[in-house]
Amino acid sequence: MENFFAPCPRGLEGLLAEELAAAGGQDVRVVPGGASFRGSWEACYRANLESRLATRILWKLAQGAYGSEEDVYRLALARDWPQLFSVDNTLRVYVTAQRSPLKSLEFVTLRVKDAVCDRFRDACDRRPSVDTRNPDVRVHLFLTDREATLYLDTSGEPLYMRGHKIAKIEAPLKENLAAGILRLSGWTPGTPLLDPMCGSGTFLLEAAQISLADAPGLARDAGEFGLERLANFDAALWRRLRTEAAQRRLEATPLPIWGSDVAADAVARAKQNLAHAGLDDLVTVERADLLERLPPAPAGILIANPPYGERLGEAAELAAFYPRLGDALKKRFPGWRCYFLSADPQLPKLIGLKPSKKTPLFNGQLECRLYEFVVVAGSHRRER
Repeated sequence: MENFFAPCPRGLEGLLAEELAAAGGQDVRVVPGGASFRGSWEACYRANLESRLATRILWKLAQGAYGSEEDVYRLALARDWPQLFSVDNTLRVYVTAQRSPLKSLEFVTLRVKDAVCDRFRDACDRRPSVDTRNPDVRVHLFLTDREATLYLDTSGEPLYMRGHKIAKIEAPLKENLAAGILRLSGWTPGTPLLDPMCGSGTFLLEAAQISLADAPGLARDAGEFGLERLANFDAALWRRLRTEAAQRRLEATPLPIWGSDVAADAVARAKQNLAHAGLDDLVTVERADLLERLPPAPAGILIANPPYGERLGEAAELAAFYPRLGDALKKRFPGWRCYFLSADPQLPKLIGLKPSKKTPLFNGQLECRLYEFVVVAGSHRRER
């Protein structure tokens, strides 16, 4: 049994814990920003292949108290790195800190890299090369005010990079946050789903994959996971898990999933991404203005990630837009549950509907709320 940690978007930790337990994780414990678990390598492999919410799966190597950069160096030096991966692999060290007393994270990053390379030099008179762009092996150091923890990354690129999106927009929603919002909304396959501000199609892609029981890690090519570069990599186990996941995939049929956007280029990008994922025949995407479009079904779930008005001038535009949005929902979408992810605390007041639920979520570093509005026939705007 090994110890692992899986970070995720803040606000989704409880749902992530359920996924990790389903993958075979034991002693799953939720902490802000993720969940730790104990498990076999099969559980680690399954989590990498099947988790929709984890950002990555980190293998815990060492933990200890520290007071200086040299303490961290000695902690890293004590680990037998040549037993973990080949000197021919390229390397990068990442450091994350919360309330650390150390003055320079760049210097402590350098000291961890030195410790790894010193162990390799002692063992085989060579050291791994550093690659800051696309390393084979990623070492992560997490510092609190007193404790240092070292991890090896078993995921490689973040797990939210499913490999489907080739056409992107300026501020895309990460796939694991979109998957979490779908879970929080209570949406299940077969329920009509509409994203009327679909952008590059993230909600549509995630919902279609969930509908087909398509493991998110299957879209990656061989060699793209960090675990495949580790010395203990079990190729036969990995092949078996991938084969089993592929066999669980359901036959593709048209899905009750719709997307639209007022911007023609966003519609084109969403269609391109769905086509790249082989899902373009299953999901309907069209150009439409949310304020004018009709619902595609008598009832269902509407999910949208509207602009947040962070730039000067946008706030005034949104203040004019939201009351019209509330009117459109009341007029055209009775019977629908509507969810909006927003960092704007004025959204409920301006939209003129009382949210039945507000769930705190983080989109990167930006604190947001997922607002739920249950639209019933004859909804009236809240008294102001």
